[in-house]
Amino acid sequence: MTTAAVGAPGSPRRYLHALWLLTARDLRVRYATSALGYLWSVLDPLVMSLIYWFVFTQVFDRTVGEQPYIVFLITALLPWVWFNSAVSDFTRAFNKDARLVRSTAIPRSIWVNRIVLSKGIEFLFSLPVLVLFAVFAGASVGWGILWFPVAVLLQLALLVGLGLLVAPLCVLYADLERTTKLILRALFYASPIIYGVADLPAPFPQIAAFNPLAGIFTLYRVGFFPDQWDTLSVVVGAGMSVAFLLLGIFVFRRLERPVLKEL
Repeated sequence: MTTAAVGAPGSPRRYLHALWLLTARDLRVRYATSALGYLWSVLDPLVMSLIYWFVFTQVFDRTVGEQPYIVFLITALLPWVWFNSAVSDFTRAFNKDARLVRSTAIPRSIWVNRIVLSKGIEFLFSLPVLVLFAVFAGASVGWGILWFPVAVLLQLALLVGLGLLVAPLCVLYADLERTTKLILRALFYASPIIYGVADLPAPFPQIAAFNPLAGIFTLYRVGFFPDQWDTLSVVVGAGMSVAFLLLGIFVFRRLERPVLKEL
């Protein structure tokens, strides 16, 4: 995705082949060492969804979201797990395989993109959970479901951009790894996951629009909940996702040499 952008040698075909090999290796290692294997891709968002469903439907009188609330939750929690796990891994992307990063002739952006791709595949593996809950909960599906692939592409662009920013900066500034974890905790509640953008009182919907995840999660949801559409969040989220991608490519070009010296 960023072979030409980082200006390193190697053809796109070679880059994509190496990217797939590294991604497949990551998935094999992750599943081979786990007794539950693939189930771990769905257990985390499933358990989180059930906990929030119980709290906001059985314990408290819920005033946010839409029915069926479990589907409302899962449509945002599944992409959140992809985002959260990828950004967390970005902080160790280069340090974890420092020797390979230094010696490889393949563009170093591959160490970011393999994380995005492997976590994205796990996200796709988890989608049957959404389908099952939508069927059993009686959720209706509309034409808005066509926005789902657009949401995936925007999240892909956002994650690649963030990875190209976070990965090199965490090599140069070690404290950023812990800082990133704190930011992710706050971002969970600052993103429309347990609530929708429409549930926020003024002027917070306008402020929330500058969180690119707000627009992306809106696109994931509108297939089941058309009333969740928010034009400002979608437009700003799309623009910011592309902007982060371009910024990440620019910063990565500048920091690649200093990172290799630090490693």
